[in-house]
Amino acid sequence: MTPEDHSAAAAALLEAEATGTQIGLLSLQYPDIGMDDAYAIQSALAAQKLAGGRRVIGWKIGLTSKAMQYALNIDIPDSGILFDDMAFDTGGSVPKGRFIQPRVEAEIAFVMKSSLAGETVTREDVLAATDYVAPSLEILDTRILRQDPATGRARNVYDTISDNAANAGIVLGNQRHAADAFDLRWVGALTFRNGEIEETGLGAGVLNDPVESVVWLARRMAQYGQRIEAGQVILSGSFIRPIECPPGSQIEADFGDFGAVSIQFD
Repeated sequence: MTPEDHSAAAAALLEAEATGTQIGLLSLQYPDIGMDDAYAIQSALAAQKLAGGRRVIGWKIGLTSKAMQYALNIDIPDSGILFDDMAFDTGGSVPKGRFIQPRVEAEIAFVMKSSLAGETVTREDVLAATDYVAPSLEILDTRILRQDPATGRARNVYDTISDNAANAGIVLGNQRHAADAFDLRWVGALTFRNGEIEETGLGAGVLNDPVESVVWLARRMAQYGQRIEAGQVILSGSFIRPIECPPGSQIEADFGDFGAVSIQFD
């Protein structure tokens, strides 16, 4: 793909977000698309958002579970960018029509007090750079069709990465904990939709330990000349499958002693 292709794909994704109308699979339109192309499209999309007045508030890590990696036939996670207009208050609501096909995942969020950079970042570096960890929900959306109607082909990891890793929103719980106050492998959540339990999971489902997920992100970003900045929020990856959230959905994730977080979809 050419830089012009990257910019055109990013513009199409932004138009889909603005109009609520999904576009076709980029992996069909650009058969030679690769991982570098996907992240280049994501970067072009981010540049256009920043030019429009948006501000980066953090990063999300996706595809951290073995189940999701097997489903997409990959062996590495992916990442996307959190912007300021994606933040929702716990206990708040998402206006009807804000997203196309919203889904929710339960995650452990890291809020950073210092920057992280370099291909040699370690677990100890992540813990030292973390201000606090908190319960969170990630809201997913897709500006690309999940499946091509003509061929039946499903979107692949390049489509997802191009589409900012399907990122759409973040809900942080009010509870804050030191990064080493819990063994995050054993921090889990009971996740409810309209009062009925939909999913459960443990932090260990995220690359064996959510801290290792942040290590992966810092090292991957170094390959693209990026770094995690102080004050940014890092969504470390979901330990449950995505829960569909049609209008009227009330979502609550109960993390036990770690806290709770909720959101309503109008």
